[in-house]
Amino acid sequence: MSERQCIGGAQLNSGATSAEWRSSTLGNRDWRRVIEIPRAGALQRKAGAANVESLKGEIEAIPPPDNSVDVIISNCVINLSADQGRALREAFRVLKPGGRFPVSDVVTRGDVPEQVRKDMLLWVGCIAGALEESDCRAKLAAAGFEAIRVEPTRVYQVDEAREFLAGKGLDVDRLASQVDGKFMSALVRAAKPKAAAN
Repeated sequence: MSERQCIGGAQLNSGATSAEWRSSTLGNRDWRRVIEIPRAGALQRKAGAANVESLKGEIEAIPPPDNSVDVIISNCVINLSADQGRALREAFRVLKPGGRFPVSDVVTRGDVPEQVRKDMLLWVGCIAGALEESDCRAKLAAAGFEAIRVEPTRVYQVDEAREFLAGKGLDVDRLASQVDGKFMSALVRAAKPKAAAN
């Protein structure tokens, strides 16, 4: 597969050195963590990833030009953005027509009280920025994406969080119906239409 992919974090070198990818790989590094760019370069050299370029940027202002990337992948990054709609519009902008957007993130289902949402999202390892499933779909569609799918990879049940929530002073039995099955890790897939223009 010869494509230009835009990925970040731990996926950068593994994606670049995968036998499946004979591509150029761009790593978008948060400017606030610019110190990681030299470290990323050292890791890339150690992995033998000659097709990797680390770029300084923000998720809401991705450095690559319009219509220049075939695939964008990330792992629990969209929910860290202060402006998720803008981040998704940026992803759409840099993708080539027909480009793919498979990302992993935490998504919620239905209404959840804010305090419970915050504590639960801390428990599953992400901050309280996870989009509600229908909002996630709506933001992707508003950015211009099509073929939008949200595929649960793990749905968190209340019993998994019982000890954690009790430790926060929350009445787990009273909250069970507000928590059970409402948080999930998901693979979010979307595509830029083949005839799309920015």
